[in-house]
Amino acid sequence: MTCRELVEVLTDYLEGTLAHAGVQRLDQHLEKCTYCAQYVAQMRQTIDSLGTLGEESIEPGKRDELLTAFRGWRGRP
Repeated sequence: MTCRELVEVLTDYLEGTLAHAGVQRLDQHLEKCTYCAQYVAQMRQTIDSLGTLGEESIEPGKRDELLTAFRGWRGRP
């Protein structure tokens, strides 16, 4: 698995919906790649920190801004 592939499947991995073979490949990559291991740790920390925020805590305009940004992330270099 490459670093780019890891980023593409990370949400499924963290949510526990990634197929077993994918989990094995990702775990093997994390054993060798300290950068991705740090990235995954940061994502887990972010989820733990922000997971308690409700949608109502985000201003309506900011919510739309965030959704637009996330929808277009794949098209960016």
